[in-house]
Amino acid sequence: MRFRARWSYDVTLLSLPMQSHMMVTVALVADTHGFLDPRVAAAVALCDYAVHAGDVGCAAVLGALRPRLETVLAIRGNNDVGAKWPEQDVEVLARLPAAGFLDLPGGRLAVVHGDRVGPVHQRHARLRQCCQHARAVVYGHSHRMVCDQSLLPWVLNPGAAGRVRTYGGPSLLVLHAGEQGWRVESQRFG
Repeated sequence: MRFRARWSYDVTLLSLPMQSHMMVTVALVADTHGFLDPRVAAAVALCDYAVHAGDVGCAAVLGALRPRLETVLAIRGNNDVGAKWPEQDVEVLARLPAAGFLDLPGGRLAVVHGDRVGPVHQRHARLRQCCQHARAVVYGHSHRMVCDQSLLPWVLNPGAAGRVRTYGGPSLLVLHAGEQGWRVESQRFG
């Protein structure tokens, strides 16, 4: 493969070499189910790093995520199982962790899929509880974009970046992270 991403397969913590005064951009995507919308891929290419919060669908999706600094943190979702992945990709699938953490300027980003945190009405409280040492937690599973910044940690869902249940079009979130603060930008392609 021409693109050499440092995928977080068998490690759950990815600490990136950066200076404290840096501002970085992180593309947050989820729920591609084997297809990454080309407009989402173009937006990812403008970011420093990329995070995939599960239900990837195949190794080609990971290869299509090409952030500027060539680092992708991807985790496994409930549909990331051998029966739903191409046979030639099962080795890649086997190395995807169930959860991950990304250390960024100003805090830690937790990454989970969200299918194991209970009913919808308790989801944000449970994500905050299980990831209380993070500044934000990104999850997928629902295919619905959410930016809940009412409490720490923030709870973020980029929606679906493929073509399955996009609820208004493929989408992603871009996290701007620096020591002086974080902000989130949403992008949807109708």
